[in-house]
Amino acid sequence: MSTAVSIEPRIKDVSVTDDEIIVRLADGRTVSVPLAWSWRLSDATPAQRVHFEIIGDGQGVHWPEVDEDLSAQGFLTGSPARRPKN
Repeated sequence: MSTAVSIEPRIKDVSVTDDEIIVRLADGRTVSVPLAWSWRLSDATPAQRVHFEIIGDGQGVHWPEVDEDLSAQGFLTGSPARRPKN
């Protein structure tokens, strides 16, 4: 008998400090990236940073007030988002 196990990372919780974006994954790992990797969250107020929605069964997280979406996979393999040139 075999059991299907999802190996895709899933976000269970998120916190944003003055320096980091921290995600807790369903498999028990905690991953953090510098806040500067998301210019939208860097520019956001603390109140905007705490208002997020985990989306897609934990595949990502969305901050509606600043229109930012980050994926669980992106936390593990991603790179900083570039600020658009005006």
